[in-house]
Amino acid sequence: MAIQNLKDLKLSGKKVFIRSDLNVPIQNHEIVSTNRIDASIPTIQFVLDHGGTVILSSHLGRPNEGQFDPELSLQPIVDYLSTQFDIKVKLHHDFSPDHFNFESDQIHVLENVRFNIGEKSCDENLSKQYAAISDVFVMDAFGTAHRKEASTFGIGRYVKEKCAGLLFAKEVEALTKTLEKPNHPMLAVVGGSKVSTKLSVLKNLINKVDGLILGGGILNTFIAAQGINIGKSLYEKDFIDEAKIILNIIREKNIFFPEIIDVVCATELSVNAEAIIKDIQELSTNDMILDLGPKTLTGITDKLNHVETILWNGPIGVFELNQFSNGTKILSEAIAQSRAYSLAGGGDTIAAIEKFNVTNAISYISTAGGAFLEFAEGKKLPAIQILES
Repeated sequence: MAIQNLKDLKLSGKKVFIRSDLNVPIQNHEIVSTNRIDASIPTIQFVLDHGGTVILSSHLGRPNEGQFDPELSLQPIVDYLSTQFDIKVKLHHDFSPDHFNFESDQIHVLENVRFNIGEKSCDENLSKQYAAISDVFVMDAFGTAHRKEASTFGIGRYVKEKCAGLLFAKEVEALTKTLEKPNHPMLAVVGGSKVSTKLSVLKNLINKVDGLILGGGILNTFIAAQGINIGKSLYEKDFIDEAKIILNIIREKNIFFPEIIDVVCATELSVNAEAIIKDIQELSTNDMILDLGPKTLTGITDKLNHVETILWNGPIGVFELNQFSNGTKILSEAIAQSRAYSLAGGGDTIAAIEKFNVTNAISYISTAGGAFLEFAEGKKLPAIQILES
């Protein structure tokens, strides 16, 4: 079923409950990055422009339910929003209908939803409480779309109208375009430390892509599955057989899988570690693979010039350390320069994009992590289910 969009509804005079993802990094009560807040502002502004009263909600961090924690209060976010709008932004600790005043000339922000008992368990009573103060439920927090919680799912059972916010709709459109209706050839880049966390993603992708590039501990497991000595590199021994199965499918489907010719390695993982380029067949027992070598990267970047769609989730080396960042740098620049439609997602991926200054050259950068991966696995996300119901 199609999901209603915010633009499809009449909002004038209605109380609009917006579930945003304002879970931003805060240090010493100061916001480190406002990116997620900024991405949420168009939905808030749209409701205001169309005569709706904004009731804004979000989680922040992982507090203990039922316990107020001043370190995880949304007050810094309210303070920031106050600089972005010409009307008052008010933080509410009590949102019961008897105590909640719905001034239409204010933005009403509910305190961190994870302070509320029953939020994470999608408690029926809490869900009904949210619905009782709302006429419309707007789901705009795609980063939490994989969680069945009271403010992301439960409220949708009891509110009169529900729809996707502007950001949520953009996320779904970008992921659908990439994973369900891609232009081919399509290539996926999947990095990370563990095959176990992305096995379902890989199994789904090999039925969709024309090329697959792996990085990090995931790649190490696949190299080991080919019978190559990887020294003391990070890998998952228990997933060698799964890697062999995927490699066989890759060969059968003639999916591009770059030959690993050389790697950047070291005998320790530290800021002062010496980075050495070695042929993949020449690793010693003390070597750790920490990045891809220049010959291997050439094969990858050449392929990126001939694809129409790129899905990118995860770096291909320990990019946080400069001596092991070249692979991720070259990859990010190649994706940025490619003519392909590119979709990137995941915290480490976004950090790499920002580090190598290619933000404006990526077609779409998802704000989601876990939801991004579950969508890539082919799962129907709870938030999408409730919006479709």
